Amino acid sequence: MASTYSNLTFDGYRRENGRVGVRNHVVILPVDDISNAACEAVANNIKGTIALPHAYGRLQFGEDLDLHFRTMIGTGANPNVAAVIVIGIEPGWTKRIVDGIAETGKPVEGFSIEQNGDLKTIMDASRKAKEFVQWATELRREECPIGDLWISTKCGESDTTTGLGSCPTVGNMYDKLLPEGIYGVFGETSEITGAEHICKARAINPEVGERWYQMWKAYQDDVIEPFKVNDLSESQPTKGNIEGGLTTIEEKALGNLEKMGNNQFLDILDPAEQPKGGNGLYYMDTSSAAAECVTLMAAGGYVIHTFPTGQGNIVGNPIVPVVKISANPRTVRTMSEHIDVDVTGILRRDMTMDEAGDALIENVRRTANGRLTAAEALGHREFVMTKLYRSA
Repeated sequence: MASTYSNLTFDGYRRENGRVGVRNHVVILPVDDISNAACEAVANNIKGTIALPHAYGRLQFGEDLDLHFRTMIGTGANPNVAAVIVIGIEPGWTKRIVDGIAETGKPVEGFSIEQNGDLKTIMDASRKAKEFVQWATELRREECPIGDLWISTKCGESDTTTGLGSCPTVGNMYDKLLPEGIYGVFGETSEITGAEHICKARAINPEVGERWYQMWKAYQDDVIEPFKVNDLSESQPTKGNIEGGLTTIEEKALGNLEKMGNNQFLDILDPAEQPKGGNGLYYMDTSSAAAECVTLMAAGGYVIHTFPTGQGNIVGNPIVPVVKISANPRTVRTMSEHIDVDVTGILRRDMTMDEAGDALIENVRRTANGRLTAAEALGHREFVMTKLYRSA
């Protein structure tokens, strides 16, 4: 017997590699910080494009450099992106990103500033960007099964209502949509502290659980212990978390895990890594900072982000719509323009968790069809790279 959700569809953009996007961006992507100005100039010249300036890409090395390229390539490869212009100071690294994006089959072209200068680079890139925009605007949405969606999640400005209402709402959504074939992902490695034994036990098998635990422990050993001061107050939990009634990282962690629903996770992903093991729920090793985490998950190929918030985090992303869910009546009252799904009824006991999950699914489906999220309508385009250590 088919489930209630097996017949759900949405209208998306089927890309050259078979993946489905819910937006149709033409991105102007800088390889490095000193190429930001040229990218922004191209985006200013050609309407319908979006530049993604960032602070890194020079003198990075090792694992940090690998993560930089993985994030750059993954961002351009995201199915919400129709075509990409890549601009860098040097031709070698520019080509490396172009070649990585080109593996998806989508249109991409690179330009390097050395021996050309800004003006020629901007002129040449603008001409190609205009071609890409005109091509992209003729693409048409097509009906797709709900299982073609890749949906990520991260919570922010959490409080007591997050663990009681909005995070379990995401878990309920996953319970209903993962069996239909979607890909899901959660993360926030530092925010599992205190519930690491529970997360480890929720892995698909002991081997994955042990690998997850070693990843979590490495963060504790390499980052927390060497650099902590007296405690993590106002960092984990944050000042907003504390005002919202979360007094310890353990309380925060238990709420965070509610986003899993009743599911196990299949594998661990490095930051910005795309899953290769088939549909299901994954864990990505990410920062707990909202903009960094969403950026990494977008680079991992996820096309819609679900974001439970208690005190009212307002983050967005340039290429991925961020759906905000809140169960906090004060936040819904004072920051209503930021909230997409109001699940305050859970705490009033006039909305069941099942009804909340269905409300989120309906909003996700409408978002996939093209409806702007609150963050998109308000112009939130936070794109923040993760850097692992100092440059050379």
